[in-house]
Amino acid sequence: MKHLIPFFPKPAFVPVIRLQGTIGAGARGLSDQGLAPLIERAFGRGKPAAVAFVINSPGGSAVQSSLIAARIRRLADEKKIPVHAFVEDVAASGGYWLACAADDIHVDLSSVVGSIGVIYASFGFQDLMQKQGVERRVHTAGTSKSFGDPFKPETEQEVARIRALLSPLHDNFIAHVKARRGARLSDGADLFNADIWVGQASVNLGLTDGIGHVVPRLKEVYGDKVRLVPLGQRRSIAQRLGLHIGAGLSDTVMASVEERALWARYGL
Repeated sequence: MKHLIPFFPKPAFVPVIRLQGTIGAGARGLSDQGLAPLIERAFGRGKPAAVAFVINSPGGSAVQSSLIAARIRRLADEKKIPVHAFVEDVAASGGYWLACAADDIHVDLSSVVGSIGVIYASFGFQDLMQKQGVERRVHTAGTSKSFGDPFKPETEQEVARIRALLSPLHDNFIAHVKARRGARLSDGADLFNADIWVGQASVNLGLTDGIGHVVPRLKEVYGDKVRLVPLGQRRSIAQRLGLHIGAGLSDTVMASVEERALWARYGL
């Protein structure tokens, strides 16, 4: 008679991915291309009980936010795997777009959440150039080719066109939040004016689902023996030092300034 070997089920495991930083297609930002292998691995290896995302992002590119969130939802729906999001300092603008890809969102009491809006920012140097006696000469084929040129005065027509471009982006963001959050959103508040909320206020408005941190919350849901498996992007030495391969010094400095400005909006 053969000896029967007792079967002990393996404890549940949950891949945990950190989404830290601004969102954009550049080397410094979170992008769909950069995150795709990581996200695919999280959903594709074995049979995870869930996939968790720890988010700390002030936002950035609307397109990259949409692509990353769509990839998460596609894999979650195909494989029927729950997705949990945990917000650290901030999940604002594109950062909140990513959080909404999850089935539930938990925050710290001091987390900043929201900023459901779109921004266009530029500079105007025409007066400085005039004072310095500099004349800018631009020749175009196509009346819109010099649209948004920071070296010429802004017109009412250009302002109207910028607003027309921002409006559908804002509508897409709103539609995403409504589709993901549904009836959980509060009816009595204006949630889509790019305002931000802290901790419990975001829970009260239905933007998030509760106060909780990744380890205790996942143990509460999947048991004390749940195995959390951190997954991270492999970065080159240059990326670890904050350098852009193929980018000039001025490009690197400008990227750093823009990234710093995004974080500074939330006091970080």
